[in-house]
Formats: sequence, structure tokens, C-alpha cells
Amino acid sequence: MIVLVMGVSGAGKTTIGTLLAEQLNWIFADADTYHSPENVKKMAAGIPLTDADRAPWLATLRELIESWISNGENAVLACSALREAYRRQLHVSADVKLVYLHGELSLIHERMLHRIGHYMDPKLLESQFETLEEPTDAIVVDVADTPADIVRQIRSSLAI
Repeated sequence: MIVLVMGVSGAGKTTIGTLLAEQLNWIFADADTYHSPENVKKMAAGIPLTDADRAPWLATLRELIESWISNGENAVLACSALREAYRRQLHVSADVKLVYLHGELSLIHERMLHRIGHYMDPKLLESQFETLEEPTDAIVVDVADTPADIVRQIRSSLAI
């Protein structure tokens, strides 16, 4: 099984994904680490990425998911996957389960202001909310809950 943990920047994808993968002893990957240096520079400068910027990144993530599935590996991937079209690219089979970390702009913005060492400019958060197409086919969890509670909800919903 591949669990795709999605949401806007600052929603807690890495925190939740890491905790879930650790509890299950599964592979964890953060999609942010697969961005090109050019994409990272743009985001650090407060410039939103275009679909053209994202295309090679999404292709790489799709290949990663396909390799996990073909190797029979279980994994958790933290990825914004803000648009339906992006999620379609990543949903390569029924083995991919989608978890949406839903939260209010004000809460997530506050968390982003206290993050250390992340390249994403908090000014881009509004553009992320504007880009977000909320999924209708995902497990939805509220980011206001504690990470432990969120992971418990995910595991219960997926029966893992």
C-alpha cells in the first residue's frame, strides 16, 4: 500500500507522514526533496510554481510510486498534490490511498511562521489555498488535532 499524505504547505505532511511510516515500519519519502534546484529557488523567493515547473517533479514521483508497487513495498509519500490533475498522475493503482490534511489558513499560517529550515516562503500559502482543489475521494483529517490523533485516525480509516 502507498499512502499519499497531501495538503498545503505547513499542513503537517512531513510530520504526519514520518510518524505514520515509523509506526508501520514503512518507507517514507517527502516529495519536496524531489524538486529541482530551480523550483526550490523559485519557492524560496516567494514565486509560485507553474504546471510546467511541476511536470518533471510529478513524473519523478509517479516513477517512485510505481517502483514501490512493483517491488511490493509499502510506503508513505508526503506531497502537496493540490490539484486533481496532479493526484491523477500519482494515483497509479488502487494500492495508492489518499489522505488529505485539511486545515484553516490562519492555523497553518501560524505554524509556518514558526517552522525552521524550510525553503517555502509563508507568503505562498495563500496561493496554495487558491490552487487547492479539495479531493472528494480522500480520507480527510483535521490538522488541528495532535499528530498522534491524526495518525490514529488514518490507521483506523485504512485498517492498518
